[in-house]
Amino acid sequence: MARPILRALGAGGGTSRDPAGPAVRRGRGRGMYRLLIPSLGRGLLRAAARRCGVCSARLLPGPAGGRAPEVEVPPSRVAPHGGGSSLLPLLAALAWFSRPAAAEEEEERQGAGGAAAEDAADEAEAEIIQLLKRAKLSIMKDEPEEAELILHDALRLAYQSDNKKAITYTYDLMANLAFTRGQLENAEKLFKATMSYLLGGGMRQEDNAIIEISLKLASIYAAQNRQEFALAGYEFCISTLEEKIEREKELAEEDILSVEEKANTHLLLGMCLDAYARYLLFSKQPSEAQRMCEKALHISEEILGERHPQTIVLMSDLATTLDAQGRFDEACVYVQRASDLARQIEHPELHMLLSNLAAILMHKETWNDVLLHIAS
Repeated sequence: MARPILRALGAGGGTSRDPAGPAVRRGRGRGMYRLLIPSLGRGLLRAAARRCGVCSARLLPGPAGGRAPEVEVPPSRVAPHGGGSSLLPLLAALAWFSRPAAAEEEEERQGAGGAAAEDAADEAEAEIIQLLKRAKLSIMKDEPEEAELILHDALRLAYQSDNKKAITYTYDLMANLAFTRGQLENAEKLFKATMSYLLGGGMRQEDNAIIEISLKLASIYAAQNRQEFALAGYEFCISTLEEKIEREKELAEEDILSVEEKANTHLLLGMCLDAYARYLLFSKQPSEAQRMCEKALHISEEILGERHPQTIVLMSDLATTLDAQGRFDEACVYVQRASDLARQIEHPELHMLLSNLAAILMHKETWNDVLLHIAS
């Protein structure tokens, strides 16, 4: 059997690696996003594997009208399923005992041909895996142009071998690469192509992988100032996850999700709330942004703990929303706590947290000076 793409690569798709939306503070922690990668990648590939074997490999139009980049795809080599009489299984069973030797020899030849085809598929998948590893290495080395070329090679080989898992995985990586490079129009098309392929394969709209892609699309719309689409996207992600979490509470004991699956769903909700909070703050709605930040912080503290890098960043973000409302004393409490914890754990973005602390303290002191001037 072909080796699983995900296991060979050692991680899931790139859909969880990068924060989305207008940043409140640059250089954000990514711990929450990294935790989502394995399970979301597995879900994404499971859905691709469920795709009907007789469907064309050409991607469907995106949900919002976008199309995937044109790729030449060989026609399906699988015959469509047909109906038949209920007597056919019986006739086939009876025919088994009276087949001539030539028929048995033909079957042996077909079996050998099937084994050869499986070996060819294994070789193609091994080559795809190597290409994807090279692409990810190029991304790590900050060589996006080289990574893009390699991903196109991987995608072409995936289509040629009709490897649906590899097609989905590669489109996902290409979309995230375009997203991180600021190529928003191209990223939008690629994300829509990935989503269309997943939905066409039977994945439900409430699946975490679909929600995560929807979050990226909402962030793209926000950056393009397409406010109506951005707002609808953020609200869809949050409401869908909240309803999903409520339904999970009512599941029978045998249907309860694993601890990891539950945690990933909650963390994804926290990521959506955080992205929406930054969008609201950017849109001059600090009180609503504060409410979203408080929910995201609660989730992160509950699942990751107070000393986790992502929790510390969310504390600082909550302080920013309070600062924007002129609630400087409350803002100082959160940003001071975030800075103290960041020093203790040697947070990789300590300098950004200290910068936020300095800005809030400056606002507080300036406001106090104004009050003193008025009193005098």
